[in-house]
Amino acid sequence: MSAPVFLADVSLRGYVVGGTYVLDGGEGRHAAVVQRKRIGERVDVVDGGGTRLRCVVVAAEGAQVRLGVEEVVTEPAPDVALTLVQALAKGDRDELAVEAAVETGADAVLPWQAERSVVVWRGDRAARSRARWVATVRAAVKQARRAWVPDVGDAVTTPQLAARVRDVVAAGGVALVLHEEATTPVAAAPLPTPDAANPPELLVVVGPEGGIGDAELTRLTDAGALAVRLGPHVLRTSTAGPVAVALLAQRLGRWA
Repeated sequence: MSAPVFLADVSLRGYVVGGTYVLDGGEGRHAAVVQRKRIGERVDVVDGGGTRLRCVVVAAEGAQVRLGVEEVVTEPAPDVALTLVQALAKGDRDELAVEAAVETGADAVLPWQAERSVVVWRGDRAARSRARWVATVRAAVKQARRAWVPDVGDAVTTPQLAARVRDVVAAGGVALVLHEEATTPVAAAPLPTPDAANPPELLVVVGPEGGIGDAELTRLTDAGALAVRLGPHVLRTSTAGPVAVALLAQRLGRWA
């Protein structure tokens, strides 16, 4: 069984084998009180920036767990940045999409205030809602045992998204818009050329419950996006993104 992952709030690049890491705060409480970690048990600590400490518990006192570092692993950043552009949706469907997409490989998440989004992020609500997405991403990272924490952007409007698409395509990236009437399957869509030094972006745009309007689709495709379909069935907004991310992650060789 793989070791559980805990998130550090600082960079772990300075740690070495044989050193000690003290897990405290919220993560320490979760390890000591909720999971009741005991001496000799293995845990991983990641900093969200690619560094992973493989550790063993050497002491546990109150809400603090002392770990012995047995291995330091540096995981490279992806050579293609896979970004889910998720339209805001009612209930918790957008958060469900974000959670599953991060577990399946999304490297970043961008909230989209689509024209047909029932939910509207404004003022304090925008800050609170984005904070929930950030918390969802962190939980998904721990669930998937990832060493990188995907960024959560600020919500964008359709004009702002079109500008983002234009910039991504101009820089050598690709933008795919999931649409039920598209004829190009996502399995045949073009992918950016991988570049470890300067990773291009692969945007995957998912609409809200009511779908993407014709004018919105035209605006995005005029900016350089390609409309693609997942398959013969119409999926919920909470399902479409994670499925697309999984398919594209496989095509990018991440699940090989």
